Amino acid sequence: MHIPHELPEEFPDESGLIARLTKKNYLFGRLVSRYDEINLQIYRIESEDEPTTDEVLERLKKERLKLKDEIARMLTRVERRM
Repeated sequence: MHIPHELPEEFPDESGLIARLTKKNYLFGRLVSRYDEINLQIYRIESEDEPTTDEVLERLKKERLKLKDEIARMLTRVERRM
């Protein structure tokens, strides 16, 4: 099953760094976990496996975007230190 917007797709050049940070940095791991949860929920809603309102879907998409932005900020900070 292909779920759009998974982090390796969103950050194709950073997949190794994401994997390392997920294991080593608790906060980063929590962000990734939450992103994955919300992304899967959006996928299920859009696949009509989990019906909901448009408002709920929009709220989830906004939360996913905020998480993605925070993950991107953390990746940028780590890359600058390398």
